Amino acid sequence: MAVLGKIRSKGVILICVIGIALFAFIAEELFRSCDAASAERRAQVGEVFGNKINYQDFQKLVEEYTNYMKVAQGRDNLTDEELDQVRDMVWGTYLQNTIVEHEAEKLGLKVTDQEMQNVLNAGTNPMLLQTPFVNQQTGRFDVNALKKFLSDYKQAQGSSPQLADQYRGIYDFWTFVEKSLRQGLLAQKYQSLLAGCLLSNPVSAKMAYNDENQESSIQLASLAYSSINDNKVKYTDSDLKAKYEELKPRFKQPEETRSIKYVDIQIVPSQADRTALNKSINEYAKELSDTTDPSGVIRKSGSVIAYLGIPQTKAAFPSDIAARIDSMSVGETTSPVENKADNTLNVVRLLSKTQMPDSIQFRAIQVGGATVDEAAKRADSIYTALQAGGDFEAIAKKYGQTGEKVWLTSAQYQNVPSVSNDEKAYIMALNTLGVNETKNIKMLQGNIILQVTDRKAMTDKYVAAVIKKPIEFSKDTRSAAYNKFSQFVSENQSLEAMQKNAAKYGYTVKERSNVRNSEHTVAGIGSTNEAMKWLFGAKENEVSPLYECGDNDHLLVVVLTKINKAGYLPLEDENVKNYVKTEVIRDKKAEMLIAKVKGVKDIAGAKGKGATVSTVNQVTFAAPVFVQATGMSEPALSGAVAATAKGKFCSHAVKGNGGVYLFQVTDKKMRPVKYNEKEYEARMRQKVMQYAGGFMQELYLNADVKDNRYLFF
Repeated sequence: MAVLGKIRSKGVILICVIGIALFAFIAEELFRSCDAASAERRAQVGEVFGNKINYQDFQKLVEEYTNYMKVAQGRDNLTDEELDQVRDMVWGTYLQNTIVEHEAEKLGLKVTDQEMQNVLNAGTNPMLLQTPFVNQQTGRFDVNALKKFLSDYKQAQGSSPQLADQYRGIYDFWTFVEKSLRQGLLAQKYQSLLAGCLLSNPVSAKMAYNDENQESSIQLASLAYSSINDNKVKYTDSDLKAKYEELKPRFKQPEETRSIKYVDIQIVPSQADRTALNKSINEYAKELSDTTDPSGVIRKSGSVIAYLGIPQTKAAFPSDIAARIDSMSVGETTSPVENKADNTLNVVRLLSKTQMPDSIQFRAIQVGGATVDEAAKRADSIYTALQAGGDFEAIAKKYGQTGEKVWLTSAQYQNVPSVSNDEKAYIMALNTLGVNETKNIKMLQGNIILQVTDRKAMTDKYVAAVIKKPIEFSKDTRSAAYNKFSQFVSENQSLEAMQKNAAKYGYTVKERSNVRNSEHTVAGIGSTNEAMKWLFGAKENEVSPLYECGDNDHLLVVVLTKINKAGYLPLEDENVKNYVKTEVIRDKKAEMLIAKVKGVKDIAGAKGKGATVSTVNQVTFAAPVFVQATGMSEPALSGAVAATAKGKFCSHAVKGNGGVYLFQVTDKKMRPVKYNEKEYEARMRQKVMQYAGGFMQELYLNADVKDNRYLFF
């Protein structure tokens, strides 16, 4: 009982302890939930109609399109720039397909299997012509070849998994093509439905004909806005506010952006770096001039162009090298020359110049054996038989080969990174053998017998050794630049300080407005993905860390000056205010000039008011007239002239883009163009479709798109 009493006396404390424990338990679960939600958000590339796409799903789409590009173009890899383009293409395609599918579902539109089959049977879609199922004789897509492949692939999955793996690359390629075709057909259906709502008529067609072909000649009096100094124009804040409201739709932006100021420096070689490089290049040039085998010197020099030692056309060399070798003598070695275009020092030694075929048709028999000697003996026997008139293809088939003729062009071998001695002997034989001449070439693993059957396009070929050495900064130079920039950043942790002290360091503060998160770089500087992540997570007036970027040759610091929310940019925005101010000043000048010519009844009166008078011919309603006196195109003037009869003076001054105008119509006539109603109706339909071409932008704005790709790429 005493124990119970003691517990009761501590009841309030116990309740508090238990309450705190329960709160800690709940809070822990809440934090875990928040962390999970945050991690999920960080894994999302974007969002459309509230539907999220995570990184893995998006990357799968990127890989599908990348594989398609590789197969379609016959390539193994894409550059970083091309991969950026692929990601943009995939994102844009994903958005378009998602939006169209969303709209099509509401309308009950879909693509049937029969419609897909009709496209395959027709075989004219451009994507189909990029597949391996094109008949080489007709150049058309062969649906039967596709059916055979799909049947073979399905059979291989059950009987030969290894063969199925070999087929998988092409199968995945086709799956992507098929999916893209379905998506394209659905988009086409939706667009066709939209197009059916846009009609033309004979009345509009006739008006369009008249607008294009009724032309006027006028006497034009121009009073340019530039004739009034901006300082003489008075305006108020209410004028700016009124103009802003009038022009407000122009300032709408659908996505949140950032405005920044930044300091970026590019590290460049110092004079000491250049002196050291010049010294080493001159030493290499002397070695290159004296050696009988340039390969060692080229390798040691670190040249970005390998020495192959085979005849190459000028197309195999960089343009600056190609431009020099024609004027060089065989055996000549040039002095080091700087090429500012690619920032390199260059030395060239021309070893030979010969006329050789650019294209060679040949056939070959590869001869092997248990030993190299056995292969050589067998090759000698084959070569002797061929020299005695033996049938090349028949002998080739005897050794399990076709002996068929194939073509080899210079472009197929002259840009490879390296050439072995066997490959060099092979290429030299093909280039030097005459038509129907045969040669037995001994190689490390056996022999190969070549016979040239045709040669085309004789051209100059060169054997040249090239030292092309980038002019690069040294580690010491980079370290000095880094230390100086690091000191600047650490001492100036505000925008005001940066702007005040940048010039002391020799730096310039630059700025960019409306940076979008869909951009791949900050201010066009490469490898700034981390800076992009910082930028879209920072607060206004925050200063970034120091970023090492570019090709390891840029140093960057960024200040986030403004977060521009989605919606209408305010009048207080510097760019908006300047734009509105310009428009208000132009309006005020127009009012002043219109008041100046009030009561003017003819061209002479306008000239007396200081107007510039000129003759303008071929003025039509369909095209804005260009006025030399103001240097501007003036749609309003074209409209006013079209509404004024021949011989009449304008009823009022015309306010234009570059000035105020008065005019008298001196002539009005129709061009000798025959009216074709059907043609003009078709043109009107096309024009209306162009106007309606912005429908995807409207759908995009309604799709509530969120783009977070900058977090990943």
